Amino acid sequence: MKNVPDTKLGQMYREHIQHILDKNIDALLDQYTDDALLISSFMKTPQIYQGREQVKEHMQGILGIDGLETEIGFWAETQDPETLMITEQITMTTEDGTSEMRFADSWVLRDGKIAIHFAGMVQHPDGSLS
Repeated sequence: MKNVPDTKLGQMYREHIQHILDKNIDALLDQYTDDALLISSFMKTPQIYQGREQVKEHMQGILGIDGLETEIGFWAETQDPETLMITEQITMTTEDGTSEMRFADSWVLRDGKIAIHFAGMVQHPDGSLS
């Protein structure tokens, strides 16, 4: 991971990525509130996941990840309310090979957990833009 600041949310982000690498969906889900809302553009068509079970459904896709490198291009966080907005250059390895993507993620936290997660794919592995 490159360019992740040494802050509370920086530590949470590092743990988030490590849970993905460890394929530890339960630990990843523990970072979310039970009623979390996740809005994802990973599939080019917006998908909305509400609550722990639906967010878990979305997270099943991480099981195929064998390697993940992130480089933060932009990082902004606030403390009250606790929020995070980042852009990332991602290199991901799966059994199908290596893919490069760009993400724009935003978190809104409640009581130290992610209550709202905008998971935005900005540039897909095929180079197309969202």
